[in-house]
Amino acid sequence: MPISPNQGSTGGGTTVTITGTNLGSATAVKFGSKPATITSNTPTSVTVTSPSGSGTAPVTVTTAAGASNPLNFYYIGAPFKASLSAASGPSAGGNTVTISGIGLATASSVAFGGNNATPTVTSDSLLNVTVPAGTSGSVGVSVTTTGGTNNGFSYTYVDVPTIIELAPTSGSTSGGTAVTITGTELATTESVTFDGVTAPFAVVNSTTLSVVTPPGTAGAVDVVVNTTGGSATASGGFTYVASPGI
Repeated sequence: MPISPNQGSTGGGTTVTITGTNLGSATAVKFGSKPATITSNTPTSVTVTSPSGSGTAPVTVTTAAGASNPLNFYYIGAPFKASLSAASGPSAGGNTVTISGIGLATASSVAFGGNNATPTVTSDSLLNVTVPAGTSGSVGVSVTTTGGTNNGFSYTYVDVPTIIELAPTSGSTSGGTAVTITGTELATTESVTFDGVTAPFAVVNSTTLSVVTPPGTAGAVDVVVNTTGGSATASGGFTYVASPGI
């Protein structure tokens, strides 16, 4: 006499179907000592809604002829999430985030706000998920398993940045020029490069960066700002000028 599924939430509410023979007159189904609610009944199956419980519960079906042999049903608690490997990412999605915690082995979906993604379960304590596309701003992250759904994390979608202006637009090839970069979506800036060379920077706010140019070669070079949301390029945005020689 099979039972499907054979596991569910400790809070109850799982729809369970028990198949066998001579079940048409079923009067009761118990999970351990707790009765389940019978929702449908045929001679070969009984469908019930599981009661709350914990651990392993023997499931029995009672008919006019007596009680059946027991089948095991395993109660699973709601997952606990310990950490999210990245708290933000591009609005376009597509980046992979790792979630660690407890009770993740039966994870079936991860929701980023109203957008769902199917995770890849590595172990009971680890899963990876490709973030779906979303709208700029913060959303809640929830993991759904056989044991239930757990919330508690926040994830921020970040739009692709833009560069509006550099001031000044030129400086010495020896570097050291203080440059202010203005644009949009700059709060999550991870790096700034001048002709591919990383420059030290500070985030002033979401529209302003303070940067110090690295040494470079005379001529116009590209300036690239990389953020969680993507990258922006000012083509030929800064010109290195060689110092005069006598």
